[in-house]
Amino acid sequence: MATARPESLKAHWKCILACTLVSMCPFQYGVDFGIIGGLQAMPGFLKIFGYPVPLDVSPVGYNIGHTRQQLISSLMILGAFISSSTAGPIATFAGRKMSIWAAALLCCVANVIMMTTTSIGALYFSRFLIGIANGMLMTFSQLYLQECAPARYRGLVIGLFNTWTSIGTLVGTVIDNFTVKLHGKDQYFVSLAIIYVVPGLLALGLFFIPESPRWYLQHGKTEKARKALNWLRPFPETVDDEVSQIKEAIDAEKALAQGAAVVDMFRNPVDRRRTLLAVGAVSLQAASGAMYMISYGTYFFEIAKVGSPFENSCILVAVGVFAILVNSAMITRFGRRRIFLTVGMCLCGVTQLIVAIVYTKQGANTSSGKVIVGVSVIYIIGYNGMVATYAWLCGGEFPSQRLRSYTFGLAASIGFLGAWLATFTAPYFINPDSLNWGPKYGYIWFPSCLLGALWTWLYLPEVQNRTFEEIDEMFEARLPARKFRQHRCVGSVAAVAMAAKADGSESSEKDHGNVAHQEVILGNQKAAVETAMAIR
Repeated sequence: MATARPESLKAHWKCILACTLVSMCPFQYGVDFGIIGGLQAMPGFLKIFGYPVPLDVSPVGYNIGHTRQQLISSLMILGAFISSSTAGPIATFAGRKMSIWAAALLCCVANVIMMTTTSIGALYFSRFLIGIANGMLMTFSQLYLQECAPARYRGLVIGLFNTWTSIGTLVGTVIDNFTVKLHGKDQYFVSLAIIYVVPGLLALGLFFIPESPRWYLQHGKTEKARKALNWLRPFPETVDDEVSQIKEAIDAEKALAQGAAVVDMFRNPVDRRRTLLAVGAVSLQAASGAMYMISYGTYFFEIAKVGSPFENSCILVAVGVFAILVNSAMITRFGRRRIFLTVGMCLCGVTQLIVAIVYTKQGANTSSGKVIVGVSVIYIIGYNGMVATYAWLCGGEFPSQRLRSYTFGLAASIGFLGAWLATFTAPYFINPDSLNWGPKYGYIWFPSCLLGALWTWLYLPEVQNRTFEEIDEMFEARLPARKFRQHRCVGSVAAVAMAAKADGSESSEKDHGNVAHQEVILGNQKAAVETAMAIR
């Protein structure tokens, strides 16, 4: 029987299995959105936390004030913002696995409060607490996946990460669709019970997989890193080379900037560029307007009188899951910039503009409802299938090695902050007690999506299937975004010098300036590595 090739999925089965387990972390984030969006349209929930209204205002006879609506949805995201923004300092003392364990425990505690309380204050507290847990799950699972997956399959495992987010949202929405037929508190009590499943699986499964080898090396634990890589990689003979490459890259970075702190993310132009790119990439999720579609989808359909709101939400989320599964199969073959620009952000903006125009012209009726549902399906294909996956992937690929937990933590926290702002302000626009815009809220997000697409075209580099060491090399060379895709990385100072010498001997007088510039870059890289080796 033939041996699997090193680059094949079969050869990397243990690493893919470990990454699949960790990629389940965002299931909690997704299921929370799916459940909470439906809860705010359930009579059993609204009887406790809302107030009665005439049937011509709400078909279920109850509504919830926009302030409570804001806090119930946005406090979770605010908690996620706070926990992700502290990821850098936490990573100094705790590994990825320990942080995920703590988050799973916190998630269960918060859910107990949500299931048992009838106090709005306790509900607010539990929403904030589960937000802290979700922020830790989202941030540290991403760091683990980025650091453990082989470069060829990094896009695939991040695709799995986003798939679990969508599956969680689908599960929460489907469960809401069935439990709404129950009576009283059971309508949402049963829905919330699903939140315990994944934390239990994570708490058990983490005992059987290793810690991130890059985290070990960043803390000087070389033997533990080698042992972790021996578990994650299919061929032991490649482990020593990978350990050496990672360690040399980390040492070179430390030689250029001792330590790692918040200020180091902005201290020099290279790190500042990488930080801004990571923040901008993750922020595209909020800029797409997805938060109001996800957080208030069922409520949005109910107020717009678009058929059965729960069934429409299930259809919408199911299409999103299908789109992200298709994307996961394509992500290792196609670049990020093209999809972000041509099909992702632009599609999100145009579809929201169409929804807003249709509702403005025709109001809430059967024909406009069908158009809104249909166009919303196209929107979710654009968001789930293109924007969401690549936003998180780029946010984790761009940071430098020594600052990854700080930079990605900042990027995730800014992303959550944008999501919180969108979620917090949406009720002012869509709630009948406020502006009562309903689907016309899309007018706000159309220009936001176009600006996001323009930023992507101008500034987002292509780093598809590149190792972190290659990405470091390209950023240190200060290449413009458009040249990343074609750049040929040489991988060592000696090879770089030989290539530059060969190019110099064959180049014409016209190209002399470019060669000289490359030699300056190579000299800087060589000096950095020599300094790092001296420290060692």
